[in-house]
Amino acid sequence: MTLLGLPGHIHACLFDLDGVVTRTAVVHAAAWKEMFDAFLRARDGEDFRPFEAGDYDEYVDGRPRADGVRTFLASRGIELPDGEPDDPPGALTVHGLGNRKNDLVLEKIRTDGVEAYEGTLRYLDAVRAAGLRTAIVSSSANCRDVLRSIGAEHSFDVRIDGVVAAECGLPGKPHPDTFLAAARDLGVEPSGAAVFEDALAGMDAGRAGRFGYVVGVDRVGQADALYAHGADIVVRDLGELGGEQ
Repeated sequence: MTLLGLPGHIHACLFDLDGVVTRTAVVHAAAWKEMFDAFLRARDGEDFRPFEAGDYDEYVDGRPRADGVRTFLASRGIELPDGEPDDPPGALTVHGLGNRKNDLVLEKIRTDGVEAYEGTLRYLDAVRAAGLRTAIVSSSANCRDVLRSIGAEHSFDVRIDGVVAAECGLPGKPHPDTFLAAARDLGVEPSGAAVFEDALAGMDAGRAGRFGYVVGVDRVGQADALYAHGADIVVRDLGELGGEQ
């Protein structure tokens, strides 16, 4: 292991955004719950069963927005038409519900701002100082704006986010394609790259892509699940890996 807590064969680090670099995972979870609860309450009336934290972890976290809608609805036996990406927020389509969720996220971010995990920012500085290349890999279409808001846009050599994935036709997590694209753009083989993720879908992507090291970041007490989904190591904060000045 190096002083960065990584095997010596690792030459690049691929970081998820929400929950790893920024404290926005809780914002996303709240927006998903608000959107789905309103939809389910209107649909089911007295039989309404709310969207729970376990639903977020299992069906939504880390996935592209439309995939999260589809996966959760399927878990409740609900089918909706996909609709179109520009469907109005709240339309009874996959994209309509997803757009409502995105509006709620942006509203919460505008109201409360975005907070970075300082341990991650220090770790990023140490990684880059050691000569390793870095990429941000996120399903969020708002990734660039969030990075700019915390002054971290230039901490990454490559950005593969929801916008890039849509343009390139890359399926999202739990498929490994976005991480593989980041490694390719950095000029490293998957075996020479480490994945840093807090979502179970991200763990699945790291395992499926056969990356050289998969770091699970446990912000919510799900270490066992992160290991079960493919983590090589689980930490509560990246400062635990070393590199602190």
